[in-house]
Amino acid sequence: MWVRRHRWTVDLPLYGVFLFLAPHWNGAGPYPVRMLPMLFLLPLLLRRRYPRTVAVLIIAGAVAVYSDEVWAYDRGRTELALAVVLFTLVKLRYRWFAGLTVFATVVLDVQWSTLWGPHTENPTLTMVATFPLHIAAWALGEFFRKREELTTEEKRRDDAQTRAAVAEERTRIARELHDVLAHSMSVIVLNAEGAKLARHRDPGAVDRTLDTIAHTGRDALAELRRLLEVLHAGQAVRSPQPTLAELRELVDQSGRDVTLDVTGDPGTLPASAALQAYRIVQEALTNMIKHAPADATGRVGVAYEPPEVRIEVTNTGGHSPPAPALPSSGRGLAGMRQRVEMYHGELTTGPLPGGGYRVRASLVVGP
Repeated sequence: MWVRRHRWTVDLPLYGVFLFLAPHWNGAGPYPVRMLPMLFLLPLLLRRRYPRTVAVLIIAGAVAVYSDEVWAYDRGRTELALAVVLFTLVKLRYRWFAGLTVFATVVLDVQWSTLWGPHTENPTLTMVATFPLHIAAWALGEFFRKREELTTEEKRRDDAQTRAAVAEERTRIARELHDVLAHSMSVIVLNAEGAKLARHRDPGAVDRTLDTIAHTGRDALAELRRLLEVLHAGQAVRSPQPTLAELRELVDQSGRDVTLDVTGDPGTLPASAALQAYRIVQEALTNMIKHAPADATGRVGVAYEPPEVRIEVTNTGGHSPPAPALPSSGRGLAGMRQRVEMYHGELTTGPLPGGGYRVRASLVVGP
């Protein structure tokens, strides 16, 4: 991370090459004068921040070097500086300016070959010998630019996947909140109304009903607390979640005459599938509490038959007048359908011929 914040450290080996490339001994002039072209390379220190300005300054320095006999043979250092500038421009997506730099480099090479080439053994070879260096600089610039674009695209894709996962998690939590609140509040309201009606006839029933209300309220608060912890802390606090082993408590909590029949071994179910099955039963019981008459009886059947879990919740029609309608979000059946679709199962709901209602669902949890 420190190197990423101080990119100039990556260039230290390059500056070492510039420093140890000694000037050519041809020509006149003292050694310190021959070292002056090093000053023309100082703008390279700012090549990442001001790439175009640095390119102009390096080209101007190359013109000065190639125009003076004392410095003209310091060509290796100058050509390397031009290649570094070209690489930087291409990498930073200044391709049109990089094209101008290539043109200026070719003009400078022709100028050098015209002025000083005759003093070499092969002027043409001397002029074109540096072309592979600049071609490689352009190619490397394109390579690193593409790699950065790929890295950016991968990060963007990861961010999109993260946002999708967050949205999916929020949808799951909203569904859990609906199931917890709908069931618990329905039990609390209907038991409170029953206690009010029974307070003169059976005081003991009132105490039992109040115990049910208190127990249901505590359980609802505990589940809501777990869900809120998930919102704040994520995956680590998802457990424990309700499982099929807690169905008996859920049925007893309903306050209705409901029988429970579980076959197979639900303990081998994946935790997520067990949670979905629990929530489907919870929602079906909530609908029974909301809409069935007070004397209606019910049955909950859960059968684990690999690779499926089959769930059936039914209730009779009853004979007493229906309870006052409770507010409904309209999301109950939709939530059950979403849970079933998660496991490629089926959901059928509807009234029974002799009165009452049935919810039948299946979850595919095996290959």
